Amino acid sequence: MRQVVVTSFNQRTMIYEAVYSLCSQTIRPKRIILVDDGSTDQVSLQIFKRIFHPDIHPDRLSRLISSLLGMEVKVVHILPNEDSMMDGDTLLIMDMLGELEDGSLINVEIRKQSYAFPAERITCYSSDLVMRQYVRVKGCKGNTFTYRDIKKVYVIVIFEQSMGIFHKMGEHYIHHGETKFDTGLPLELLQEFYLVALDVFRKIPYHRDRSECTAWLSLLTTEHLEDAEALVREYPWLEEIYEEAAMLRQHPEEVLGMFSEALQILDENTVKYMIEELQKKVEEKEAAINEKDTIINEQSSALHRISTENEALKRQLEELSQNTSL
Repeated sequence: MRQVVVTSFNQRTMIYEAVYSLCSQTIRPKRIILVDDGSTDQVSLQIFKRIFHPDIHPDRLSRLISSLLGMEVKVVHILPNEDSMMDGDTLLIMDMLGELEDGSLINVEIRKQSYAFPAERITCYSSDLVMRQYVRVKGCKGNTFTYRDIKKVYVIVIFEQSMGIFHKMGEHYIHHGETKFDTGLPLELLQEFYLVALDVFRKIPYHRDRSECTAWLSLLTTEHLEDAEALVREYPWLEEIYEEAAMLRQHPEEVLGMFSEALQILDENTVKYMIEELQKKVEEKEAAINEKDTIINEQSSALHRISTENEALKRQLEELSQNTSL
């Protein structure tokens, strides 16, 4: 079977021409697969959300999460992201909050940028999930509620462009974190973190581990035709996802109909971050000015004191001079 893979980056208007050209050849391809090379236009980002939409493909999100956690899990519900921490973050490719079979909560984000996403913010996300679960479970259980009813919360953040610190960790691209006691005290705390650096994964030329996790991450990082063809040969089940993405790019109105709220160009969180950074610079400059003012005031006080002492000495000299003349 003659199969052709076509990559596309922000080329929505040219896809029809590319497909038409292939179909006009003397030997037509039996199958055409369109690969999106991480496009940033609105339609591309919405397509990405569409192919992982849990109401349409509930198994895909569960399989992705299972491969990252290293254990079989099933997403049974997708919860609304109504908390203030997650509003307006439109530079996200995907942001889903789900509930697993055992009641655990899991937040999965795929981010194009890693700006202003330090450990403190990730911890706040996780703590927010704990408190949301506490309020919800306590409300349902009423007087029968105990703290043992609270299940784990997982925060998974997948970075397309990770911070520099990730690139100092060799070929490690999945980082799992949890809180443990240095004495080995066997208390299992509730918060776990999984950080994935796709750009680090992409730099590894050949992945010896031919796992489902490798397949999903390879899907997210495919850049070249030969890579896409090899990926489909290695993992045939990915072909369905490629075909769906190709269909949606040819008929983007189906995606736009599902996601009527257009992505904003300027991320609200970016604006907040820029304001915070500018505020910090202003505060630093004000502190420097205040420090200089303090030094100037101290010097002025010292000069005033010296001047006062000089005046006193002059008066003493005048008195002595008058006494001597008498």
